[in-house]
Parts: sequence; C-alpha cells; structure tokens
Amino acid sequence: MSALCDLHTHTTASDGQYTPAQLARLAKTRGLSVLGVTDHDTIAGVDEARRAGEALGLRVIRGVELSAKERPNFHILGYGFRDGDTELARLCEKFRAGRDDRKYKIVDFLRQKGVEIELAEVEALAGGEVIARPHFAQVMVRHGYVSTNREAFDRYLDTEEFRQKVKRFKADAKTCVEAIKAAGGKVSLAHPYQMGLPDGELDALVGQLKDWGLDAIECWYPKYTPEQREFYLHLTEKYRLRRTGGSDFHGEKVKPDVELAALELDPDWLTE
Repeated sequence: MSALCDLHTHTTASDGQYTPAQLARLAKTRGLSVLGVTDHDTIAGVDEARRAGEALGLRVIRGVELSAKERPNFHILGYGFRDGDTELARLCEKFRAGRDDRKYKIVDFLRQKGVEIELAEVEALAGGEVIARPHFAQVMVRHGYVSTNREAFDRYLDTEEFRQKVKRFKADAKTCVEAIKAAGGKVSLAHPYQMGLPDGELDALVGQLKDWGLDAIECWYPKYTPEQREFYLHLTEKYRLRRTGGSDFHGEKVKPDVELAALELDPDWLTE
C-alpha cells in the first residue's frame, strides 16, 4: 500500500541539523506517513526517531547510508534491519572510529590551506557521535573562510587533493550489502548519478550488486534529471529490483536547497 514517504534523511547522529526526534516532528508536520532515517555510517539515531514517531503516529523505518570504498559517493542504503549485535552494528562502529580519526586529518589539511579552525568548535557543533565534513563546512562559513557550505566542499572538502590526503575507513560494497542483508535488512543503491559513471558501467555495477543482494535503486531524488530517472527505472526493470526515493534531507543550515520529500511509495516491503 502506498503512503507519503521520505526514505533518505539525516539527523544529528551523523551530519544533519535536527535531532532524530526533531526530524520525526518535522516529517509529521510535512504530512508524511513514513520516514526513513538513514544517517551516514551509523544507526545511533534510529531508536530515538522511532520512539518519537510512535508518539506522533509516524512510521519510522530503521535505516543507514553506508559509504563504499570503490569510488567517491558510492553509497548503499539499508532499511528494516534488526537491532542488536549484528555484523552491521559492528561495521558501523568501524566507520565511526574511522571518522573519529579523520577529523584530525581534516584540521591539519585545512590548516595547510590557511584555514584555521578549532576542532573543539566543530565537535560542539556536531553534537553527535559522527564528525562529518558538513560540520567543518558550517564552521568555515561561520568564520568567513567561505560563503556557503557548497563553496567549502568545492574549494576544500571534496577536491581530488582532499580525497588523496584525507582518507578514512570505508568498506567495500559487497561487505556493505552483505552486512545489511545478514541483519535482515533490504538494500538500495543511493543517488547513482553522484558516482559519475557512464550508463554502461553503472548497468554492470547494478548487475554485480544484484548478485550480492541488492533489492532496489533510489529512483526518486531531487537532483535527478528526467533522463537519469528514466535510466534508473529501466535498470530496476532489467534487474527486477524495487524502487526507493527520498530527499537526502539534512536541514536548511546544511543543504539549504533540499526540503523533505513527500513521495507516494510502497514502504511495506522494506520491513517484511
């Protein structure tokens, strides 16, 4: 049965602006029936969001967005996995430790570029257990080094030099998919266009991911072109995959141009 959904959102558990409970309230105000909380490489915020959702009459699906190491912006969405001591939970702990180590490297990298910011200020802004690049970007805006978060990424935090010099732990895609599946979850490929692959290479990648357990592709996303969306829909038909969609909402201070989505989707299969 279809419902108004946003299946791709972030909270202060990773790099979002709002706490999990605040995000649940925003989703309810937006008129959503189903919210997928998919923080980067952590499941720390899902229980708070679920509790808030229950009080509001909002269905919150346990989610996560894992970073695969094969290429930049290769992200794997997981949904409906079980709680407890799972391989997914252990993998997320490795991701957390990697991000914790990377924050020192980011400070050093920015200092080499003449950007002097204090890690303590970034940590205070982050509040949660994951310190991510958007937190650094916001502090850089605060001190006038850049005018927007986007500029911080374009000039410093998402350049080829940054990727070469500032590395963190990432798992390979097969490990990400299998960890989610082993915890009883479903797997969707997030925003494929961000990898910058030609259609043929993306087609082959989706086929490989399907062999490992991929269930779906994120076919609705605010920055897709009509041609991209049509190609992803084609791939779901070719490989007999489901379809997910979401906004990638982080909050207006992090991504000013991205609002919560209200997509007519069937979410029930995510938790079967």
